[in-house]
Amino acid sequence: MSSSDLVALGSAGANQWRVNETECDLTRKGAVPRPVRFAAEPQNLSIDLARTAIIVIDMQNDFCHPDGWLSGIGVDVTPARAPIEPLAKTLPAFRKADVPVIWVNWGNRPDKLNLSPSVLHVYNPNGRSIGIGDPLASNGSHVLEKDSWAAAIVDELTVAPDDIHVDKYRMSGFWDTALDSILRNLGVTTLLFAGVNLDQCVFGTLLDANCLGYDCVLLTDCSATTSPAFCTEATIYNVKQCFGFIATATDIIAAID
Repeated sequence: MSSSDLVALGSAGANQWRVNETECDLTRKGAVPRPVRFAAEPQNLSIDLARTAIIVIDMQNDFCHPDGWLSGIGVDVTPARAPIEPLAKTLPAFRKADVPVIWVNWGNRPDKLNLSPSVLHVYNPNGRSIGIGDPLASNGSHVLEKDSWAAAIVDELTVAPDDIHVDKYRMSGFWDTALDSILRNLGVTTLLFAGVNLDQCVFGTLLDANCLGYDCVLLTDCSATTSPAFCTEATIYNVKQCFGFIATATDIIAAID
């Protein structure tokens, strides 16, 4: 078979066929391993950067901005803003190392037709509160609605043109989304988790990732929650005990450098 007239077919280099009118080559190009070792718990880790992505969850105005939804219903969002600075420092370094940056944010349909009452009830338990899709008192933007100010990533975090975006509609970023398909096309097996809230959407997504067979690393310096401190302690315990590892983005970047 001549390779000169074969055309690549596939959206990601890790998962492409090569085809022409008479031939179809199903062999994939193997990525050259790029191992990096760093301190982690419960054991130190070596991961392959060529098969790693970082998932940044819900770093958006409704959860992290003083004029957003959580703040508007009386939640102190200061803890939710804690990951902003470490992410702003480390995401450029991950991009430089060719680690895909995947933003997984709440971004609901305006008609909410994909949301069950059980999801809506969490955020509007009496039916009269400001819940998903309702206008914010501060600026009228609709809560967690796709393409709204409320659902936008906070201004302090720079989004690069090659970053990947996935809208989610549950605590987990995997349910009813394209996240798993995207990761498998990228050839990714190791996931670094960051964002808010640590004990809710971050943990829910990490848990599902573990059940799907991904290697999971929680970045403790890039994750936070507005919940009480015991929620953080329990989440970190459970990740180390059952679902993966904990480390810091700072240590990983230092190891890469």
